[in-house]
Amino acid sequence: MPTSDLSGQIVEEVKSWVGTPYRHQASVKGAGCDCLGLVRGVWRSLYDEEPAPLPVYSPDWAERGQSELLKEAAEQFLLPVNAPKIASVLLFRMDATSPVKHCGILINQHEFAHAYWGRSVSCSAYGRWWKSRLAGAYNFPEIE
Repeated sequence: MPTSDLSGQIVEEVKSWVGTPYRHQASVKGAGCDCLGLVRGVWRSLYDEEPAPLPVYSPDWAERGQSELLKEAAEQFLLPVNAPKIASVLLFRMDATSPVKHCGILINQHEFAHAYWGRSVSCSAYGRWWKSRLAGAYNFPEIE
């Protein structure tokens, strides 16, 4: 679990992205990002550069195959946790049979921030609907 200092830093960074318009495959605060772009931007604020190059992906990438690319990347670069904590990256399935295709970051016990089609980065209630779709929770690695 991130230390409270790191968690606070992550939450402040996430909040600074609120209002960034949705732009598929982008990751530029204030200009545009998608859900993965938000996580990528927070990563860069913590570690200066991304851990690996990102391949091009289409808006319907998850519908075209049953691969778990988003979950596989989270497991490679983030630290899995049993229960989400403040500043955890949350991965979601839109239904029980779909691959993971959406992510966000928990900013307090009841809200998470995410970007989705037609909306800017915003905060949503982390309630029953989202909790029922949770496919994994991950923490950013500690900064050395």
